[in-house]
Amino acid sequence: MDYEIKTQGKFNFIEEGEGEPLVLLHGLFGALSNFKDLIEYFRQYNKVVVPMLPLYDLNILDTSVGGLAKFVHKFIEARDYQNVHLLGNSLGGHVGIVYILKHPERIKSLILTGSSGLFENGMGETYPKRGDYEYIKNKAALTFYDPAMATKELVDEIFEITSNRLKVIKIIALAKSAIRHNLGEELTEIKVPTCLIWGNNDTITPPMVGEEFKRLIPNSELHFIDKCGHAPMMEVPGEFNKILHDFLERIK
Repeated sequence: MDYEIKTQGKFNFIEEGEGEPLVLLHGLFGALSNFKDLIEYFRQYNKVVVPMLPLYDLNILDTSVGGLAKFVHKFIEARDYQNVHLLGNSLGGHVGIVYILKHPERIKSLILTGSSGLFENGMGETYPKRGDYEYIKNKAALTFYDPAMATKELVDEIFEITSNRLKVIKIIALAKSAIRHNLGEELTEIKVPTCLIWGNNDTITPPMVGEEFKRLIPNSELHFIDKCGHAPMMEVPGEFNKILHDFLERIK
């Protein structure tokens, strides 16, 4: 399904359904397709919002986890959302945590899946290799338990991004910022109910990362999904949606 992309000032976003806002933050190579099943399911219960994060549009000094967190803060303020359920995958989770540590007042719950912020196996110092399609394809496949999830459409999307020199510079800046910006003990300051949904076969942020988030975030619960990699909402949407729905029902 194609969604209408709405605009308000410098913000572009999708907003579907009614109810308490469920704001979705995508990762470094994230796209709307990552959240397709999640949007379709939760628009029946929530106002599902996906802001387009300006990964390649910020000036180089603001191309950081902190810069993106400021953007999310301005977006949520501009839309005047209250009682927000903030969900982030990978880098999006990291951005969500940095935002909530500074501005907890509008947030009702936090949902992290494959989040960076403690530890992640990055794409390696050589990544991204421009112009090497096979390399990009193999790297994309590592995101999933089932390599077939790295469809030609998805690989083409990443390949196009990594073929642009300026975008590559921004990707590297964001990846380095994420590695430098280790949240460690700050996580104990998160007070809202937090749901951690992790792939048991995640090789980018392995299961021990989910366990460490659970240990450090006071009011948190951790769910593992078998035969699942770094993007549970894409790879096992049925199970992911059930865990999330149960969590949201319990904290009403």
